[in-house]
Amino acid sequence: MKQILETVLREAEKNFTYAKELRRHFHMYPESAREEFQTAEVIERELRELGLQTVRAAETGVYADIQGALEGESVVALRADIDALDVEEEHVSDYQSRIPGKMHACGHDAHAAALLAAARILCAHRDMFGGTVRLIFQPGEEIGYGARAMIGEGCMEGVDKVFGLHVASNVPVGKVAVTPGANNASVDWFCVTVHGKSAHVSTPERGVDALYIASRIVTDIQALITRRINPMENALIGIGKLQAGNAYNVVAAEAKMEGTVRAFSPDTRREVREQIERVARLTADEWGGMVSIEWRDYASPLINDPSETERVQAVAAELFGKNNVITSRRPSLGGDDFAEFLLKAPGVYAYVGTANETVGETTVSHHNSCFDIDERALVTAAALHAAYAISALKGL
Repeated sequence: MKQILETVLREAEKNFTYAKELRRHFHMYPESAREEFQTAEVIERELRELGLQTVRAAETGVYADIQGALEGESVVALRADIDALDVEEEHVSDYQSRIPGKMHACGHDAHAAALLAAARILCAHRDMFGGTVRLIFQPGEEIGYGARAMIGEGCMEGVDKVFGLHVASNVPVGKVAVTPGANNASVDWFCVTVHGKSAHVSTPERGVDALYIASRIVTDIQALITRRINPMENALIGIGKLQAGNAYNVVAAEAKMEGTVRAFSPDTRREVREQIERVARLTADEWGGMVSIEWRDYASPLINDPSETERVQAVAAELFGKNNVITSRRPSLGGDDFAEFLLKAPGVYAYVGTANETVGETTVSHHNSCFDIDERALVTAAALHAAYAISALKGL
């Protein structure tokens, strides 16, 4: 296996220019979630040049299979998300976004380019593995749409194991972070609408103050984390939007708040949701109002399989050196719908470092208008994709 991994890394280095040029093309022409039509066409073109048959799913998603030359029936899936964000890029470069109000501020351009480079490696070395490598290019990650949509259209049928990765601006370039268990939280959006009754502020007894009720709900549900949820379980309730009323001297007839719940376990996630609904209804009832509550499930908790995590850690250590493998990265309350793939097959989500302290824009947070990466990470990402697939299919 050592010789195989040496070959994979060497091939990834040879494909660096290819990956970099592709990444810069995607960066210059970003497309938001569910609008990735030109991005999908480029991906299809590159895969077909390798002799692969492509399948569309979720309209702008693409997947394709690479058959190994050795005996084997297992299927390993490799996933990259491809959508950009509605952010105006401020970082000036030769490959700065050409599309006003849109940019790849989360690194999905690098994800797509690295997986295409990995496809070239795997197609050139089919003699290294048996079975099938399925390449999945997923749209709409930023809105919690693409994974479930593609899965619903069959991209995970027959898959035995799945692997994905994300660039990380808080990890030094050249390093890989791979941690077992919970890595990312579930993501739920909720909207609580409080229905009251309008009245002049001089006669509040004639109305039902939806704004007051909403303010009570906002403060009371924050206490759920400290008083109704097991302190050993991590969870977060955040409310980022509250709108109410039409005039300064009128009791608000309606108030609406939007927020999110993050949790690392399905049980905690369910409990927080139930408690929010209970507090909202009881508070509204206490002050004479009513509530309606809407939920949207954007992503499940992302939980890495322990045994497959060990595989990735071992492969990464062999590829890049043990000192460049981080095995205990702190979990994030941010979500990623790669979690949905992990509900269909055991697998791993890894983080590839892109930070270079001498280049400031590579260390800013994701979704920042100046976000960029140290492109040497493309070699790391492409090699890790290809090496994991070969290792998993060979059962090593």
